[in-house]
Amino acid sequence: MYVKPKRPTVFYGWWVVGASSLISLYTAGVIHFGFTAVFEPIANEFGWSYVQISLAASLRGLETGLLAPIVGMLVDRWGSRKLVFGGIVISGLGLVLLSRINSLGMFYAAFILIAIGISSSSATVFLTTLVHWFRRNLGIATGIATSGFALGGLLVPLVTTLIDTYGWRTSMFSLGLGVWLIGLPLSLLIRNTPEQHGYLPDGDESKSSAIDERHPPTHKPEVDIVARQALKSSAFWHIAPAFMCQIMVINAVVVHVMPYLSTVGISRASSSLVASAIPVASILGRLSSGWFADRLDKKRAAATGFVLTGLGLLLFSFVSPGRLWVILPFLLLFGIGWGASVTMRIALLREHFGRKIFGTVHGFTLGVTMVGNITGPALAGWVYDKWGSYQGIWLALVGVSAVSVLIVALTPPVSSITQLGDK
Repeated sequence: MYVKPKRPTVFYGWWVVGASSLISLYTAGVIHFGFTAVFEPIANEFGWSYVQISLAASLRGLETGLLAPIVGMLVDRWGSRKLVFGGIVISGLGLVLLSRINSLGMFYAAFILIAIGISSSSATVFLTTLVHWFRRNLGIATGIATSGFALGGLLVPLVTTLIDTYGWRTSMFSLGLGVWLIGLPLSLLIRNTPEQHGYLPDGDESKSSAIDERHPPTHKPEVDIVARQALKSSAFWHIAPAFMCQIMVINAVVVHVMPYLSTVGISRASSSLVASAIPVASILGRLSSGWFADRLDKKRAAATGFVLTGLGLLLFSFVSPGRLWVILPFLLLFGIGWGASVTMRIALLREHFGRKIFGTVHGFTLGVTMVGNITGPALAGWVYDKWGSYQGIWLALVGVSAVSVLIVALTPPVSSITQLGDK
């Protein structure tokens, strides 16, 4: 006689959220946000140009570019747990190699290795998992999970202090070991779907005890199209380019925030605090937009986030020792806009394309955004190398934000996707 297991007090999906958030916190703090702290020490030691070093950030961006579609298909096919575990192992190796570099080629090789590792324990993997675990509460679950990535910004002052105290080589080696010590145990908490626990998304009880991870049952109508249809749809070609523009703006600022503030007379210690505060401020956008995403129009929420990002960057272009007050409204506007864009990307893709092919669609979306991810930091570095100032590129990127608002506002409705599914 079959006896159904006792339902746990806390839905296991929230443990998946917690593990995803903590892994993202450390890897984001060390690899994504922490790169700005190692930028100048490497430039000073090797004499490389800003555009040469910025290219490494673009190579790191392969995780959200060329590798993302592949990872998206793999997570839909294999699940997330194995990918996360392997990705953490490779990421740690990349940081250890970075600590041993002695040429520009080795520098790029280390970042390619880091990109491969991070791609397997990145947003595509974690968010695809959450899309399986949540439906009604997907917005808030996504907001919490991605807030871990944002909290990684708090590690920037720590990374800066480690580098200034022990040197960047010793710091990178130690932080690489930390990736393994923290990430590997947490990766074991990741599970692919709620069906393997006998539940439906959000913790609803399944009416069947049968477990089938490849074809999980659903309790509400889902958008049902194949990946090929999704990638040909007008909705995809509005959502992906809009977020490509947004990522171009955000990545340029994140990579160059400390070098930029240094050029306008802000100390390294103070600029590290600003670099840390940007992603932390984005938590407000991630959580608030997650709540709104579960209740209100998603296109309008995404467009609002893009507007806030552009306004924040406009203020950032006027920072100077005599106008330090500008930093606070910049942090609030830019941070909230950035956070909202992360959550709304997931909400828009989930709403338009469902969960069965979410990993593939999200991966290809990030493949499109790779253009912005690569060009943003490199273009900012080129502008500074050529003109000795960042003001021109900041104003140009404000225009890019305006373009993203227009594109996402014109995204076709969900009904256009459901019609594809009926064909």
